[in-house]
Amino acid sequence: MTFDFDLFVIGGGSGGVRAARLTAAGGAKAALAEEFRMGGTCVIRGCVPKKLMVFASQYSGAAAEAASYGWDISIGEFNWASFQARLKAELSRLEAIYTKNAGNAGVEIFHQRATVKDAHTVVLADGKEVTAKHILIATGGTPFVPQNVPGIEHAITSNEIFDIPELPKRILIVGGGYIASEFACIFNGLGAETSQYYRGAQILRGFDDEARGHIAEVIKDQGIHLHTGTDVESIDKKDDGLHVTSTDGNTKVFDVVLYATGRTPKVDGLGLEAVGVAQGRSGEIVVDEYSQTNIPSIYAVGDVTNRIQLTPVAIREAVAFHETVFKGNPMTPDHANVPSAIFTQPEYGAVGLSEEQAREEGPIEVYSAAFRPMQNSFIEKNERVMFKLIVCVNTRKVLGCHIIAPHAGEMIQLAGVAVKMGATKEDFDATVAVHPTMAEEIVLMKEPVRIHK
Repeated sequence: MTFDFDLFVIGGGSGGVRAARLTAAGGAKAALAEEFRMGGTCVIRGCVPKKLMVFASQYSGAAAEAASYGWDISIGEFNWASFQARLKAELSRLEAIYTKNAGNAGVEIFHQRATVKDAHTVVLADGKEVTAKHILIATGGTPFVPQNVPGIEHAITSNEIFDIPELPKRILIVGGGYIASEFACIFNGLGAETSQYYRGAQILRGFDDEARGHIAEVIKDQGIHLHTGTDVESIDKKDDGLHVTSTDGNTKVFDVVLYATGRTPKVDGLGLEAVGVAQGRSGEIVVDEYSQTNIPSIYAVGDVTNRIQLTPVAIREAVAFHETVFKGNPMTPDHANVPSAIFTQPEYGAVGLSEEQAREEGPIEVYSAAFRPMQNSFIEKNERVMFKLIVCVNTRKVLGCHIIAPHAGEMIQLAGVAVKMGATKEDFDATVAVHPTMAEEIVLMKEPVRIHK
């Protein structure tokens, strides 16, 4: 049987674009369909614009610190319109690069929605049908919003937050994951009165418990009104704002209510059920270790598979897919010891196991230190950083590394290399400290604070 394309990719995010580019550059015929904007969640409404907002939000605190250090400095209000215009220009620039690079590699791009008709056929929004030897689904995820909350239509998600017409004076962030916690820090830094409601006992579920507690205390000290064990009962829009009644019986007024209560795989209307592609409880596409579904010609990578929801992981999965299917070199993406960073303020970088996870695997030693770094202590700022290593008693390998500090994301990238290589605590100890830095603590912790046998 002959096909129109060797590969048809549905989704123009980082994973989908990488797979299509590699395939086309290798001489195969590849096409890609994207219904929104090239670049996907990360580039258009995720990692990139969020990180630029993080940068913007840090200058208010930096200005205050500068004054304490002796600078004659003052800072006015944040100009949301100016920042937003520059942000939109930057995202358009990045979108054009994604489109250009894919096109230059030989990928045929359809700027419209595509659905799956059968194992080898894709239907475009304009009605055109094309066939492909292989179909790759890389549609990513979409924000989850509970529909049982009266007035929920007045709330927005991370998809819309970058396009709000003006900076809110009062904002409520609903959720306790990394997206919610990051946006709470962002808007607090931009000068908005910021509240965060989370129905669980502590924010950042799934991460190291000690780190979670540390971050919660720090952001509360920064002025974020963090309420755990609290959820939204109803939202009522009135002339003076959004009246939010919470499960503790209180009603408060906000200008914006942002729901960041998790993300679900974006699979609605793709035609997967009719084709028979297996899906999990959350709608995620079930794949094997080679990203192949139960339909041999259909594959999936990235957040739509709900494995590890990180852009670099989606790219690794796309590369492994290409190597396996088009180069005859079976390759599985490595999901072990993936470093990650949460861009709260301060940042939280982690790689490997949490203390709770490591305890389940065997005896461990825990090395942990929380302290005021030199930059803070000089101006009597009480905010503390934290460095933590989790070590296997039997092998001496560092099973987990956790850092809460300014630029922790930069630090954890380098620490991740050591953990990935299987470095031992003695390897860390044998490394000479770089002084004076915060990060030197990671090689100076000599005695465990806890031992779990």
